[in-house]
Amino acid sequence: RMMSGQVDLSRLAHDVADDLRKECPECNVEFAIEEGLVAQGDQRLLRVVLYNLISNAWKFSGKQSKPVIAFGSTRQGGKATYFVRDNGVGFDMKYADKLFGAFQRLHTMAEFPGTGIGLATVQRIVHRHGGRAWAEAEVGKGATFHFTL
Repeated sequence: RMMSGQVDLSRLAHDVADDLRKECPECNVEFAIEEGLVAQGDQRLLRVVLYNLISNAWKFSGKQSKPVIAFGSTRQGGKATYFVRDNGVGFDMKYADKLFGAFQRLHTMAEFPGTGIGLATVQRIVHRHGGRAWAEAEVGKGATFHFTL
């Protein structure tokens, strides 16, 4: 059952960033987290969304000399669109439709470990909140994952 309330997404993003830093203190990843982002939703589920998107960004930008991960929002017509952006390996947009399928992987396990279910989980949770999720990227220039709630 989904619980709904006011969720401080900025706080959740900071929590996820702190968890990732603890796992890899020597990883020199810079975070740019927009403050004051609050949404209606299930805090536990939205933490899963942010954990999956931010840890993905961490994984795919870790090989950069100066990895930067941003979490923020844009507003259109009074509706917020949230994003997680990285300057990592990116991907070819022709595979964008595969990204959110369960067990779909664009990289080998040797290159980047993972289960292949993180983005499918993100999409399921975002849909349950009445929103949608999509991605934009360029090979070698990073990726941006967007979602609405």
